[in-house]
Amino acid sequence: MTKHKLVDMTSGPIAPQIINFTIPLIIGNFCVLTYNATDSIIIGRYVGANALAALGAASPVMNIMQFFIIGICLGMSILMGNLFGAGDVSKLKREISTSLISGGIFTFLLVILGYHFSKKILLLINTPIAILSDATSYLRIIFTGFIFTFIYNIYASTLRSMGNSKIPLYFLISSAVLNVFMDLLLVVVFKKGVEGAAYATVIAEALSALFCIAYVYLKIPMLKFKFNEFVFDRSLFRETVSYSSVAAMQQITLHIGKFLIQGAVNPLGIYTIAAFNAVTRIDDFVMIVQQNIGHGTTVFLAQNNGGGKKNRVKRGFITGLKMEVIYTLLFSVIIFVFARPLVGLFVDQQADEVIESGVDYLRIMALLYLLPAVTNIIQGYFRGLGKMKITLGATFVQIVARVIAAYLLADHFGIEGLAMACLVGWIFMLGYELPLFKKTWKDH
Repeated sequence: MTKHKLVDMTSGPIAPQIINFTIPLIIGNFCVLTYNATDSIIIGRYVGANALAALGAASPVMNIMQFFIIGICLGMSILMGNLFGAGDVSKLKREISTSLISGGIFTFLLVILGYHFSKKILLLINTPIAILSDATSYLRIIFTGFIFTFIYNIYASTLRSMGNSKIPLYFLISSAVLNVFMDLLLVVVFKKGVEGAAYATVIAEALSALFCIAYVYLKIPMLKFKFNEFVFDRSLFRETVSYSSVAAMQQITLHIGKFLIQGAVNPLGIYTIAAFNAVTRIDDFVMIVQQNIGHGTTVFLAQNNGGGKKNRVKRGFITGLKMEVIYTLLFSVIIFVFARPLVGLFVDQQADEVIESGVDYLRIMALLYLLPAVTNIIQGYFRGLGKMKITLGATFVQIVARVIAAYLLADHFGIEGLAMACLVGWIFMLGYELPLFKKTWKDH
């Protein structure tokens, strides 16, 4: 096991373990965000503002389904991490096989439903008719690729639960490079427009999934299953559902909120939709690192909680918090100073209205990023202790407050009102989390 870096985090220096585990997560998610942003940049520059707006309208719907799958896998990985930390290999293998069977069936049903209801969902959020066809085509193609999303994430989550975050990263980098190449080929050379960008994403996801499967079966003896070991364990399934359903609901609660917020954005016009698509891609680059620090801390805490190392749990949290604050302060300054050229990456420099709206939004957000940094590390703490209902409740409170504020403020302040709505949401989230955190910290 040590040969392939399945890392036991229950002993040794804390900061290097969290940092070494988290950095590959960050790089990997940067790859994902890069090929998502590449879609938007290439579409915005080579197809136009309408096509960029179509991607913007489709993205919240796509993200709900995508992060539902990711949330399921995250919940499974927490249980896997506990079992790995406790050294129960037999039960761990039953958990992995149960997760593969149940998650695969669920994802297949999700793909079918998503494909058939794409257009109706887009109409529900007032997607302008001018971009409806492109947005629907994009979504339907993306939905067909979600089976690859599940396969990659379940194998990657299994490896990460055992401390190996580097191998999934290598496959993700390969996928990102291929996606950029396919985007240029299908959109720029063959003029396939929005559909070309969608096909490029699906091909890239398929590659990362296949690489992950091949590596596990060829290089990790512990994860090779004999025929009689690939079983569906009903008792573990119930436990898995209790973890995964809460983790999935937490993940999609945020993106359901973004979906509803898109309903407040769409009436503001195609240029505002295009600007919002661009700036949320930039937001993602800041917040995904915050989330990854939280996830890296979660794995550390889950293993140490499973191993009964309570003192290391607290020290691990403090280390994660320091990482969040240092990173966020640095990138808040960068985003504020370079807001204009960052937005300009996504559209032709002649699109002044899109650029100005984007800059206004980003400069407000740069002053607020420290709040989600704190909420993410607190969420990581609760997840690591298995207190998934608290993380779900906090996310629900945040997004409800944010959605209500978005509809109230967007009419009066435009895209700046959407940034202020984020502030409202994070304040409510901290108000919910902090008393529970204080009590848990004291009792643990």
